[in-house]
Amino acid sequence: MRARAAASLLVVLCAVSSLAAQDLKLPNKEGTVKFALFGDTGSGSRAQSEVGAQMEAFRKKFPFTFVLMAGDNMYGSQRAQDFVTKFEKPYEALLSAGVKFFAAIGNHDESLQVNYKLFNMGGQRYHAFRADGKEVGPDVGKGPRFYALDSNYMDKSQLDWIEKQLAAGGDDWKICYFHHPLYSSARKHGSALDQRKVLEPLFIQYKVDVVFAGHEHVYERVKPQQGIHYFVSGSGGTLRKGDLRRPSQYTQVGFDQDYHFVLFEIDGDELHFQAVSRTGSTIDSGTIKRGAAAAAKEEAVKK
Repeated sequence: MRARAAASLLVVLCAVSSLAAQDLKLPNKEGTVKFALFGDTGSGSRAQSEVGAQMEAFRKKFPFTFVLMAGDNMYGSQRAQDFVTKFEKPYEALLSAGVKFFAAIGNHDESLQVNYKLFNMGGQRYHAFRADGKEVGPDVGKGPRFYALDSNYMDKSQLDWIEKQLAAGGDDWKICYFHHPLYSSARKHGSALDQRKVLEPLFIQYKVDVVFAGHEHVYERVKPQQGIHYFVSGSGGTLRKGDLRRPSQYTQVGFDQDYHFVLFEIDGDELHFQAVSRTGSTIDSGTIKRGAAAAAKEEAVKK
């Protein structure tokens, strides 16, 4: 009986230890745009819930107000109760705190997801919104611009839409996110060349700053390509251990040993980032700078 009690206590202590937020490496200034990113989440697994708990632990230090979902928001059955077990329960604490989620569609996602209120897609496969440090949504009139695309079907209507949106984007941060990575060092799928062919010219022409994707169940920060910074965040609820090719022509920093999420803070012309594992360890951090100096360097400035 004592041995069983001791074992139970050890499990509880380990769980508490794993949820304790580690060092925050972001400036955490008042009034900045704070958000998180992950992809490939909706497995309903214990690991997914542990990532959600770790995100909430960090949110208490770093009050991010919204989360970008890079697709594959749901695996397997996608009935009404599955949205509870594979989304609402794992992120219950975040939702209760008022954190908003903005989803993109992945290859495992059914079309009905566009109408799920908590994914904030407004019934559309692709959508845009802004954030100003106080509010986030399609009606916000200033701040960085976020564009969610459906990389499953890059049809003419969607390409026309994103070109029009980017052309009207002005000098604000332009951040695109979708499921299939244009650049990836993962073995399972690798770079999405068809999507790259049609999207990259638009991103270059209209000076997109950062692109997020999922699909590969790893973390990868890609070396800047044509002045654009790419992140792959595809192990929020699924993991493909050891899947990154090493060495790789694309990888700046890669992590394929555990689940993760990424935190971001936009402060003027600087975007700070911190990638965090399920256990709270920092796996990558740094700052991306806009402007002439950043364009000359074309690289993330490591802290």
